[in-house]
Amino acid sequence: MLNSTHQPLAVVPIRRAVVLVLKEKAIVLESDGVVFRSERLALPAPAVVRLRRFVHVPHRAHAALTRRAVFARDEWVCQYCGAPAENVDHVLPRSRGGPHTWENVVAACRRCNQEKENRLPDESGLTLRRQPFAPRDVFRLTLGPIDAAWEPYL
Repeated sequence: MLNSTHQPLAVVPIRRAVVLVLKEKAIVLESDGVVFRSERLALPAPAVVRLRRFVHVPHRAHAALTRRAVFARDEWVCQYCGAPAENVDHVLPRSRGGPHTWENVVAACRRCNQEKENRLPDESGLTLRRQPFAPRDVFRLTLGPIDAAWEPYL
């Protein structure tokens, strides 16, 4: 769902998008080819809708640091070996005074997380593939898999 200014707002269920269109609160910009039919109406299934009126959304300065957001930032890949990530690891362990911040948290596979334990990466023979960072695009972190029809609007 896009604001009237084409700014992405949220991902809504198809049912909610159809209701917004039927109440004339939104316009269908992209459809996936499916058509919903009733006795008097044929409505293309909305993949992207734009609100008719502007909705003010408070600006969030930074992304919330969640497990899912860390995995999304790191593309679901272990930042030590490249295997599928299963855990979140603090580069500088919390027991050694490491903060719980974007710059200190990475996605890791179970093997690397156990191997590193309560040590620094160089003490355990591991190297980071890239330095952790605070993401700028907060909206993409919350999406999960991205529909191809959404890409031009993000």
